[in-house]
Amino acid sequence: MDTIYIDELFILNLFTDYLIILASARVCGTVLKRRRYLLSALLGALYACAFVLPGCAFLSEPIPKLACGAVMSVISFSPERRPFRCTVVFFAVSAAFGGAVWACSMLSGAGAPSRYLPISLKVLLPSFAVCYAIADVVFMRAAKNADRRIITVAAVFCGRSAVFRGRSAVFRALRDTGNELFDPVTGREVLVVSPGAASALLPEGCRSALCCADPVEAPEKLCAVPGLEGRFRLIPYGAVGVSSGLLPAFTPDSVTSDGKACRDVMIAVSPALAGSDEYEAVF
Repeated sequence: MDTIYIDELFILNLFTDYLIILASARVCGTVLKRRRYLLSALLGALYACAFVLPGCAFLSEPIPKLACGAVMSVISFSPERRPFRCTVVFFAVSAAFGGAVWACSMLSGAGAPSRYLPISLKVLLPSFAVCYAIADVVFMRAAKNADRRIITVAAVFCGRSAVFRGRSAVFRALRDTGNELFDPVTGREVLVVSPGAASALLPEGCRSALCCADPVEAPEKLCAVPGLEGRFRLIPYGAVGVSSGLLPAFTPDSVTSDGKACRDVMIAVSPALAGSDEYEAVF
């Protein structure tokens, strides 16, 4: 007879479920909502504890497990623009994680995973790395080959000074599903615009600062403008065939894409977009 410690079972499943949800969100390129992910992981951990209790063995059957997974996905991804895709990725990452756990357990000599305590901490991290790599190959690489289209984006930036007077701009943007740029601090999605498009949102005289050869100088010069104090910072980026670097970025008051409001979006300025006649931004 196996001895099961309910606290160990709860903590291990909480940690595992949170990692799976976080990996799914990263693969989908969504804005990270860690509180939702934690709430979803709590549900999964409680469920794992529930089906080891007397009289609750039916919860270990496939249908109740799928139902619990669906509820966890709704909690985690219901606010997203494509929640169904996030749900598919969530179940795929879960399946990949299960396979990775089994393989890593056997290779490490720990034997087949237990039904109730499927992983140990020495197996958890390599298993997570393997499942994330599989999900990256299957989903993120496929997203880069998806169709791209031109959309209309509108932004409003009021600033902290009367000189702004609710400045707004409307510009064409390339909707690129392979664009994975996000703010590493807040997890917000980043809209990359040309200096010309960004200058329409800012006071006169800011365009020269946006076109600085040294990206570090741009936030310094812009933050010296009254009303822009503390509104700009740098976001790291990387692109295929292009060396990595930094882009000055700020948070607008509102952004809409084809008339639909977008939440948690930052705007970064890239001089590389200045030469395009087809679009002024990449989203």
